[in-house]
Amino acid sequence: MDTKSKDKQILFDDEILIAEMNDSKQNGYSSDGDPLSWKQQEAEALSSDDSATTSSEGPKMKRREVWANKLDFLLACIGFSVGLGNVWRFPFLCYRNGGGAFLIPYFTAVLLGGIPVFFLEVSLGQFMSEGGIGTWKITPLFQGIGYACTIIVFLLNCEYNIILTWTFYYLFSSFNTVLPWSQGDNEWNSELCRNSSKMASSLMSNSSKMASSVVSKLNDTMTTVAYTVATENTTKCDPVTEFWERKVLQLSSGVDHAGTVKWDLALCLLLAWIVVYGCIWKGIKSSGKVMYFTATSPYILMLILLIRGVTLDGAAEGLKFYLLPDWSKLQEAQVWVDAGTQIFFSYSISLGTLTALGSYNKFRHNSYRDAMIFAGVNSFTSILAGLVIFSVLGFMAKQQGVSVEDVAESGPGLAFIAYPTAVAQMPVAPLWSVLFFVMIILLGLDSQFVGVEGFITACVDMYPHYLRIGKRREIFTGIVCFICFLIGLSMVTEGGMYVFQLFDYYSASRIVLVVAFFECIVVAYIYGINRYYDNLEMMFGFRIAPVMKICWMFVTPLFSLTIFIMGAISYSELTYKRKTYEYTYPSWAIGVGWMLALVSVIWIPITFFKRVIDAEGSIAQRLLSTTRPILKRHQLRQGEDLTKVVLDESCSFDPDDPILQGLDPRDEPLLANSVELQKIENSKRNETNGIEGEKVESPWKGKVLKSDELNNDACPICRLNLDIKYTDVLILRQFMTEKGGMLPRRATGVCKKSQKELQDAIHKAQRAGLMPELRPQPKRQRMYPVSNFMWKRFPAFYDD
Repeated sequence: MDTKSKDKQILFDDEILIAEMNDSKQNGYSSDGDPLSWKQQEAEALSSDDSATTSSEGPKMKRREVWANKLDFLLACIGFSVGLGNVWRFPFLCYRNGGGAFLIPYFTAVLLGGIPVFFLEVSLGQFMSEGGIGTWKITPLFQGIGYACTIIVFLLNCEYNIILTWTFYYLFSSFNTVLPWSQGDNEWNSELCRNSSKMASSLMSNSSKMASSVVSKLNDTMTTVAYTVATENTTKCDPVTEFWERKVLQLSSGVDHAGTVKWDLALCLLLAWIVVYGCIWKGIKSSGKVMYFTATSPYILMLILLIRGVTLDGAAEGLKFYLLPDWSKLQEAQVWVDAGTQIFFSYSISLGTLTALGSYNKFRHNSYRDAMIFAGVNSFTSILAGLVIFSVLGFMAKQQGVSVEDVAESGPGLAFIAYPTAVAQMPVAPLWSVLFFVMIILLGLDSQFVGVEGFITACVDMYPHYLRIGKRREIFTGIVCFICFLIGLSMVTEGGMYVFQLFDYYSASRIVLVVAFFECIVVAYIYGINRYYDNLEMMFGFRIAPVMKICWMFVTPLFSLTIFIMGAISYSELTYKRKTYEYTYPSWAIGVGWMLALVSVIWIPITFFKRVIDAEGSIAQRLLSTTRPILKRHQLRQGEDLTKVVLDESCSFDPDDPILQGLDPRDEPLLANSVELQKIENSKRNETNGIEGEKVESPWKGKVLKSDELNNDACPICRLNLDIKYTDVLILRQFMTEKGGMLPRRATGVCKKSQKELQDAIHKAQRAGLMPELRPQPKRQRMYPVSNFMWKRFPAFYDD
């Protein structure tokens, strides 16, 4: 029979499904009878579909990128999350909250909050293959979570680069034979500091001359007096603090006195944004390579600084102060709050960036394993950084004759006051200063540019048809960096430190706990925890331990909400502690801070109500329709009820897509001719909804066929008069999923003649590259090729 002129109708469904095949090209063969490739089949199907058109005019949209190898993703997560918080926040919290005893609430928070939410965000991104906003298509009603995360990370990007700006300034200032903050006779020092420096130098010089005197007793007395006077004046004058406040910041009296822009800091800020743009302008292709250096080299520098630190006099006292446990602290609620907030902060949770990083994974990537590795590396880095910092602080405390508690600071005060003070007292001080600030830059740089990449990914995935064409993504990235630079200029003015503290305290502090709570609740109860576990099994090829299910449903939401409530109870308005006094913010500035906190989380209820208002029907119908996940074909489970999902038909399936590499014949929807099956299922939905056609009772429905009933009359191929082509193989596979008949395990449901034709068609499709080779099965499951093929795909339709 001439297949070119053949028209046929194929009836199948658990009711009856009609699909038209008007040309053999739709059957997967050319006019010459040669098999078509996947791309040729897609092009032919699209050209015959009025609803999906292709045009050769206009620029071509770029394909979404994936990580070059598995290590890129892990390094990106480590680079983004392991940053300055591990260096200047964890050590301070550890010594303040009971030393080694703090590790108990810390690791409890890791298990109950850190790992579950980290893995949830990463796996969501990997499953949906979209950024922080598009990922929440799994429940469109709560897509405001994605908007909230994206706004938080944008505000964080504006603030975080200011730290790199200060670090660049200190790094450049370190290239001197004498560190500028080690002396108090500079032009920016106060009159008291300059006089103290001159007095100390004069007295030390006089005592040196008197050393040659024969009156040795008088010499000893004068030397003691010289050191005493110098020490007393030095306690009143701190050249390191004055360098920070009077030279670097030129700090004004308050937030309401912004002053002028400090152009030396503005140039450092511009340099920081140029470096960030250079790392990400080509997407993950460029940032993934940079990560190999920025994510690993800080560990080398920390090891060097640790070796130097533990060899200093007084280091043992500092380490004892850091690690010696005080078990009584565990009874204080604030200790547990600090542990919880530290985990959410250091794991970079609820920022949308982890979701973006996961979205660049291939569909089969084992991010479950990466989550465990990441947790170990993050905690190890925090503990290591504490050893580096407190070994040096112990040395500084002994040099000044004070307790370690008196010199230990957190935040910028540690990096730009405490540690520079200690470095200035070391031999070859400029070398150690350069190493320290290079380490700070490398720790902060990858956190910064990966955060920007997360924001860019969320925006590009929202408008791929506009931003993935030509150089538009690179231009858009440059525009975002420039906007962040302009916002950052407000933080390099004379009052810029006060603005920075507002951003740091309100924009991304306890709000992330609220977002994490909603993430767990939505996935566990709205999307469905069992459905999501099935999705994870589709990706990983194995079912993960049920402990994650328990965490997402009960433990993690309760933990995050409890930490948020306890933090809210102990809330105090923002103040800025300077060396000499504590600055209290005016009420209008506190109001601005609350606006920064609410501008992100407010999108969750806004999006919720907008989706409900835009939907049609009763309230129940609106809620039901807006919680239906929007999924692509490869995200459907076996036997998925298509009335409970919205099939994303915006793009046809491309097996050459690198995201889908590694898929095997177990994934029925992934290997199907997507365009053709989309037409079939659209027709099916229309019939089910009563749009067209009538429901017809299938004679196969609920029938269990025994081996002796397998004759030509029961053969679906013979009943439907199918021509055995590649597309018919796909249709038969689809037919068998529709609950039309239940077949014995050791039979295929087709007659011997059709079975032979089906085998030949499968083998021909495999040789043409249109169908992957079948996986060898264990001996107890091994059958003939067609039986193996059918049983592997549709075990639910075989009689046990």
